[in-house]
Amino acid sequence: MEFSLFAHMERLNPEQSHEKLYEEFIELCKVADDAGMRAVWTGEHHGMDFTIAPNPLMSLVDIAHHTKNIRLGTGTVIAPFWHPIKLAGETAAADLMTGGRIELGIARGAYSYEYERLIPGMDAWDAGQRMREIAPLLPKLWEGDCAHEGEYFQFPATTSAPKPVQDGGPPIWIAARDPNSHEFGVQNGFNIQVTPLWQGNAEIESLMGRFNDACANYDGPRPKIMLLHHTYVGQDAADVDQATQELSRFYNYFGAWFQNKRPVHQGLIQTLTDEEMAANTMMAPENIGRDLTVGTAEQVTDRLKHYEDLGYDEYSFWIDSGMSFERKRASLARFIDDVMPKFQ
Repeated sequence: MEFSLFAHMERLNPEQSHEKLYEEFIELCKVADDAGMRAVWTGEHHGMDFTIAPNPLMSLVDIAHHTKNIRLGTGTVIAPFWHPIKLAGETAAADLMTGGRIELGIARGAYSYEYERLIPGMDAWDAGQRMREIAPLLPKLWEGDCAHEGEYFQFPATTSAPKPVQDGGPPIWIAARDPNSHEFGVQNGFNIQVTPLWQGNAEIESLMGRFNDACANYDGPRPKIMLLHHTYVGQDAADVDQATQELSRFYNYFGAWFQNKRPVHQGLIQTLTDEEMAANTMMAPENIGRDLTVGTAEQVTDRLKHYEDLGYDEYSFWIDSGMSFERKRASLARFIDDVMPKFQ
């Protein structure tokens, strides 16, 4: 099983400068590169200080100038916010600028907050259908002279300019949860990204089952599957307890953004009270500690061995957490020093 880092800028209050947050984001990517992680992943979000990432390809091109070997992945672009010709061309340009290091993760998106601002009236179903039309067009546009007459897009013969450096174009990964999404990705020869969020080991096993079922109906080479999960490696039990409290807070805010019911001012959602977070028992720290990949190095290693036994090809260390930069970096360093060597 290979390892990667999943990271963004995240801003909790107006006192934090974007400049400093970006410096810290780059530093985490450099740590991952120096450690020999396979890839760094960063996504696309708009108008949200909770996750600051308006164009992942732009970020990845800059990361390339600060790193040496690490692969650079979008985790993920939100397909319905892109025209297929534009996505093919910009991805190919990024591949050219990074010396062929780009990997393209694609999703339908998750936040209605973004949908109502960029494509008013679009819902998750419509977003998924747009993604299914766009993704198979990308290899055809990279190959060149692709014409298309679809439900959402129509265009005469078009070629990606420039062409990507990688033969056949950057590897494509589809964010999948339900069986139909796994089937779509696998049938198109794409790799699969999955995240169980806070739902624990049962969901991790179920997601692998859906992937295996999709592969059983596919004649081509078996694609790869990556597990993306919040991770914290603590120095002791007290440190781990603090992490579960911080991740509980993160998921309370994740849920608030997802529900899209609270006021947002200057990119920051209205502060949750301690009483509101305490009432959300699903996200209680004890549940977070049970269901996320958090613990001492030995405990995290044991969990990862289980994921490896299930058949996951890559494990992505999701570091977004609302923690301080120092705590993120210390946890990542313990993961690199005390966990990763157990898998080499």
